Amino acid sequence: MANPIVIAGGTVVDQLSERRVDLLLRNGVIAGSGEPGTFDGQGESVDASDAIVMPGLVDIQVHFRTPGGEESEDIYSGAAGAALGGVTACVMMPNTIPTIDNVEIVSDVLSLARTAVCDVRTSAAITVDRAGERLVDFAALHHAGVRVFTDDGWVVDEADLMEAALRETLGLPGAVISQHAEHSEMVAGGVINAGSVAERLGLPGRPREAEAVIVERDIALAAKTGGRYHVLHMSTSLATEQVRRAKHSGLRVTAEVTPQHLILTEDDVERLGAAGKMNPPLRLTEDVVALRAALLDGTIDAVATDHAPHHPDLKEMGLVDAPPGMLGVETMASVVWDTFVNGGSMTRQHFVAVTSSQPARIASIGEHGQPLTPGNPANIAVFDPAKIWSVDGSSLHSKSMNTPWQGQSFTGQVRHTICRGQLVVHEGVLTN
Repeated sequence: MANPIVIAGGTVVDQLSERRVDLLLRNGVIAGSGEPGTFDGQGESVDASDAIVMPGLVDIQVHFRTPGGEESEDIYSGAAGAALGGVTACVMMPNTIPTIDNVEIVSDVLSLARTAVCDVRTSAAITVDRAGERLVDFAALHHAGVRVFTDDGWVVDEADLMEAALRETLGLPGAVISQHAEHSEMVAGGVINAGSVAERLGLPGRPREAEAVIVERDIALAAKTGGRYHVLHMSTSLATEQVRRAKHSGLRVTAEVTPQHLILTEDDVERLGAAGKMNPPLRLTEDVVALRAALLDGTIDAVATDHAPHHPDLKEMGLVDAPPGMLGVETMASVVWDTFVNGGSMTRQHFVAVTSSQPARIASIGEHGQPLTPGNPANIAVFDPAKIWSVDGSSLHSKSMNTPWQGQSFTGQVRHTICRGQLVVHEGVLTN
């Protein structure tokens, strides 16, 4: 049982309001909220002076490489990085070796996750072995705790199979079908965005239209079936406009965006090399502009990192042969805060919405992203908006170093993280 904790001196920011109060945490829940000083001496004091006290961040797309890729990351190293980034809950993707596509593997993963410093959930594949041929046993996986289903990394190309998946999950509370939206044939062999940079480097590209084709088709299937559909790491203005229209039509469609797609473009790939390679690829400036506008107007519901660690040896293979993916779970809060809140385009409450409460709702993680009021679970991040720090991939907690933010400075950093009522990060340091 966790010892009582008093979070003192901060400003609580959640979906309800912004208010100067102290919080008393006891037995894993928020036991009290009161004027500064109300709970002095009633528990371990956690200094939140000049800081934002918010629901813990929720990252609904991470790759912790368990099972099969533990040389690049594992549940414990990934969860530790997440906690240092203020993340109290995350959802692992199923493109592992073997694929997370059955109850036995889900049970093994969740068993390993029980002692992690962050609440680690897992998705499961839509099709067996992500082969796009047979659907998984959705009901059994849902019973085992899965709420997010995706063949992430690969797309479900067959419309009939996607329609069947949407129908299969209709009767499963909280279940959502999530799609890596890039038409397989259109992106086959592609390395980076199909555009001027790919042409200059003599590389095959992954066209923007490949995303739009799949999103348009899937939205039509969501309309036909009434199923819940979520676009993973949306990257283009084309797909963004389709999601906007779907929402205006009242469809059960949501979307997420990564920090890197909100900031970086295909031009950064020449500077970053293999560290700038991901799928879907970094796109055009016009896509960045559209994605930012969509995040601010509510078309995009959540920021998710697509945290994709790769052992340094793999990323050193060069742009063509290196696997796609970037680190993100430890830096998300700082990158989004500095770019949007410090930049003046996003309110602090909207920051909480897109990094915590809305992603928790998409993935049906009820214990996280909740208002910081008495009776709710104590999953909390204390964020120092004035702390300036520089990113060094070798000092991040991941086993890998493939961050696109190497050497960049950001203003704003997590000071403390409380998960399930336990102080897991104190003054920017893991407590265990």
